[in-house]
Amino acid sequence: MESKEISALVKELVYRLLPSKAELEQGGTDRPARLDTIAERAYNYAVRIFGSRIVPSVANDEAAMAEAIKRQLVLQGRSSDALAFADLHRRFSAQTSPGCVENKWALLYVLRALAEDQRREKSETRGMAGSFTSTLSGPASHGGLPALPASSERPRSFESDSLSKSMVVSNGQLLKIQSHGSNCLPSGGVLVLAKDSENAKAASIREFVELCQEESEVTEGALVRDVLYACQGIDGRYVKFDKELDGYAVDEAFRVPRATRMLVRRLCEVGWLYKRVRQHITDNLEEGPLEAIGTVGQAFCSSLQEELSDYYRLIAILEAQVHNPIPLMSEGSKAGNYLSLRRLMVWLAEPLVRMRLLAVLVDGCKSLRGGAMAGAIHMHAQHGAPIVRSIMARLLIRVCSPLFEMVRRWVLEGELDDLYEEFFVVGQPVKAEALWREGYRLQSSMLPSFIPESLAQRILRTGKSINFLRVCCEDHGWAEAASEAVAAAGTSGNRGGLGYGETEALEVMVVEAARKIDGHLLKIMYERYRFRDHCLAIKRYLLLGQGDFIQYLMDLVGPDLSQPANTVSSFKLAGLLESAIRTSNAQYDEGDILDRLRVKMMPYNSGDRGWDVFSLEYTLRDPLNTIFTEAVMASYLKIFNFLWRLKRVEHALSATWQTMKPNCSLARLFTPSGHGEKSQVVAVLRRCQTLRNEMNHFVTNLQYYIMFEVLEYSWANFLEEMEDAQDLDDLIAAHEKYLTSIIEKALLGERSKLLCKTLFSLFDLILRFRGLADRLYENARAVQARSDNSARKKLERELLLSGVGRKMANADFTVEFLKGMGEEMDGVAAEYSSLFEGFIAQLPVQQHVDLKFLSFRLDFSEFYIRQHMSMSTTPLKLKRTPIKAQRPS
Repeated sequence: MESKEISALVKELVYRLLPSKAELEQGGTDRPARLDTIAERAYNYAVRIFGSRIVPSVANDEAAMAEAIKRQLVLQGRSSDALAFADLHRRFSAQTSPGCVENKWALLYVLRALAEDQRREKSETRGMAGSFTSTLSGPASHGGLPALPASSERPRSFESDSLSKSMVVSNGQLLKIQSHGSNCLPSGGVLVLAKDSENAKAASIREFVELCQEESEVTEGALVRDVLYACQGIDGRYVKFDKELDGYAVDEAFRVPRATRMLVRRLCEVGWLYKRVRQHITDNLEEGPLEAIGTVGQAFCSSLQEELSDYYRLIAILEAQVHNPIPLMSEGSKAGNYLSLRRLMVWLAEPLVRMRLLAVLVDGCKSLRGGAMAGAIHMHAQHGAPIVRSIMARLLIRVCSPLFEMVRRWVLEGELDDLYEEFFVVGQPVKAEALWREGYRLQSSMLPSFIPESLAQRILRTGKSINFLRVCCEDHGWAEAASEAVAAAGTSGNRGGLGYGETEALEVMVVEAARKIDGHLLKIMYERYRFRDHCLAIKRYLLLGQGDFIQYLMDLVGPDLSQPANTVSSFKLAGLLESAIRTSNAQYDEGDILDRLRVKMMPYNSGDRGWDVFSLEYTLRDPLNTIFTEAVMASYLKIFNFLWRLKRVEHALSATWQTMKPNCSLARLFTPSGHGEKSQVVAVLRRCQTLRNEMNHFVTNLQYYIMFEVLEYSWANFLEEMEDAQDLDDLIAAHEKYLTSIIEKALLGERSKLLCKTLFSLFDLILRFRGLADRLYENARAVQARSDNSARKKLERELLLSGVGRKMANADFTVEFLKGMGEEMDGVAAEYSSLFEGFIAQLPVQQHVDLKFLSFRLDFSEFYIRQHMSMSTTPLKLKRTPIKAQRPS
C-alpha cells in the first residue's frame, strides 16, 4: 500500500471519530474553524504515531494481547465493553480478504497503550471528545493534544472517563487544560487553554542548547558520526587521529567548545584502545607467521576477535540511531537527533571497560607465547569485578584449549604434540639409555600459573613412563592402563573433558593415569627384566657378597696379579674367573647372570701390579641401563676396588699366618741363654707376631663393619624402599640412595678423602709388612738349618723347591742382618701405630653415626686415643721400641 493511500485512510479515521461539522455549528460561528484546526493536529499526531520506529517490549502475540485487553476491561467493571470488544475482535480477526490490516497485533498494542495512559490521567469528565483527547495523548511521554469538542453520538465500546486536567504542548510551549466543574462545558464542549508557568526551566535549557549550537561551527550530529568512525579506528571529517597526542581529537581547524573537545576525546578512547587490539590481531593472526605466535597465540587472537564481534554489533546499532530524531509533540519544535554525545558516553561505558581490559592483555602478552601467555592472562583474571571475571573466563577457556589438549595427549598417549614449543614439557633426541633422565624435562618458563609445579612434575613423569615403555621396554600395555585411568577418573579424556577451570578434574585424571602407568612400568621392570635379581647379583659379585667365590678367585688370580700390570693377560684372567665360578656356589646361578660377569682391566701406569688394575664388571642392557648408568657402574667399580683391596690385605695377613704357623717351634728352639744370633731371631719373631695380630685385629673389624653394618644394612633398606616405590623415579632414587649410603659409610665419599687416604696408607703398610714377615721366617728357618747339621740337608732340599728359597738358602745370615730386619720391623710398627692412631682420631669427627661404632670396635679400650693424645703433646720421634713395651696379642 502506498504512503498516499495510508495517509488518506488515517485522515478519514480521524474525521470519523471527531463530531460532525453540523453539530458544532449550534455553538457559534467560530466553532467550525476551531474544528478544522483540531482535526489537522490530530491527523498529524496520528501519522507520527503510526510512523514511529519504537519497538515494543512484549511478545508478538495477537491472542495474548486481546485477552489482556478483555481482562483489563473486566477488572474495571466494564463487562459489557469486554463482551463488545470480544465480538469486534472476532469479526476483525476473521477478515482475510486483500486490503485488510495484516499486522493486527500491532493495532491492538497501540489501542491498549493509549487506554493505559488514559487511565493514569484519572479524568472526571465523560464523553467522546474527552475520550478521544486522552487516547491521542497516551503514547507521548511529554504531553498530549489540545482538548476536542464532545459528541453526543459515540460507540459504546469507547466510553471512558475523560480528563479533568491535561498537559499539552502547543507551539513549543506547555499548556494546561483547566476544568470548570460539571457545568463548565457548554453543549459545544469548548475547553479553555492557559499557559503553564513551570515551563520556564525547560525553555531556558533549550535556549542554552541553541546558544551552544550557534557558537559551534560543527553540529553535534556530525561529531557523533565522527566519534562512531573513530570507535572503528577510522578518521572522520572533524575527528582525526593525532600522532602527537597519540589519540583521536577534534581538528583544531574547526571551532568547537573546549568542553565538547574534552568529551569527544574521552569518547574516542574506545577507538584508540580498539585500534591497539585490532593491530595486534592483524600483526599476529593475519600477517605474521604461525610459528611466531603458536597455537595459544592463535587462540588468543581468535578470542579477541570474538570479543570484538559484540563490539561491532553495538557500533552498528549506534550508527543506525544516528539519524533517528527525538519524538516531539508539537509541530513548531525542532527535533534533534536521539544519539547525542552524552548519550553516547552512556552507551560506550561498558565497551570502554572491556576494551581497556583487552588492550592491557594485548600489551602484557605481546612478547609471550604458549603456557607463559596463558599464565599471564590467568593473573589478570584474579579480579573482583564481575564483568572482568566474565570476560577473562571466556578468554581463558579458548586460550587454554590448546594447552589442555597437549596435556591430554601427553598423559594418555605419550605424544608431545608441540610444533611451536609452547608446552611446558620439552623433549630432545637422545639415546635409549638416556631417554628417562635426559629425554624430557620441565620448562618452568612455559608452566601456566594455574597448574601447580607438583602436578606438572606428575604430568612430565606420566608421559615419560609411556615413552619409556614404548621405546626402551617395547611394551604396549600402557594403552590399556591409560584407558583404565580415564575410566577410573570419570572423564571422557577428550578436549571437552579438560579445560580452564577444571584443574581438579585434570589432577584426578593425571593422578589416576600416573598410578596405572607407573604401576605397569614397575611390574615390567620387576618381572620381565628382573631388576631385583640383577641388584642381588651385583651385590654378590661386585660387592664381594659371595664369599667362597671371592676366596677361590683370589687364590687363583693371586700369582698372576703379583706380576707387573703390563704382563697380565686378560684372557687368562677370564679363564680363571670361569674356574672360580665352577669351583664355588656361583655355578648354581642362572646363565644369564653369570654371562654378564666379566673381567675388566683398568688403565695402568708404569710400576703398577696386576692387583692395581684388576676388577670385575657386570654388564646391563636396556632398559636396566636407565638405572645402572655409566656413572652408577663407575661407583660400583670404585666400591669393588676398595673391597678388593681390603680383601687382598685380609688375604695377605692370612697368608702371613700360614707362613708363621708351621714356624712357631723356631721360637722355642732359640732360648735367651743361647747364642746372640738366636736371641735376636726370637725377639724379631715375637715382634712380627705381635704386629701381625694388631693388623689382623684392625682389618677383621673393618671388614666386619663394611660387610655387615654397611653393605647388609644398606641392602635391607634398599629392599624396603624398592617395595614402597610408586614409579621409576622412586626406584632410581632408592637405588641412588643405596649406592650413596655405601660410598659414604665406606669412607669413599668426598667428605672422607683424608680418612680414606690414611686407610689406603695402612693397607700399603700391611702389604709391606707381609713381605718383611716372609723374609724373616725364611731367614729364621735358615738359621735353624745351620744349627742342626743333621737336618740341614733336608732343609736345603725344601728351600730349593722355590726360587726364593734357593736365594735365601745361599744368603749370609749374620747378626747384622737380623739387627737390620728388627729395625725395619720396628719402623713399620711405629709408622703403623702413628697412622692407625690418626685414623682412630679422625673417626669421631665424621658425620655418619655408623663410623662411631667402627671407632668403638677398633678402640674399645681407648688405648689408641690416649696414646695419640700423649703423642700430640710431645714431638713424634720414630725410634726402636723395646720388645716388652709392645701391646700383647
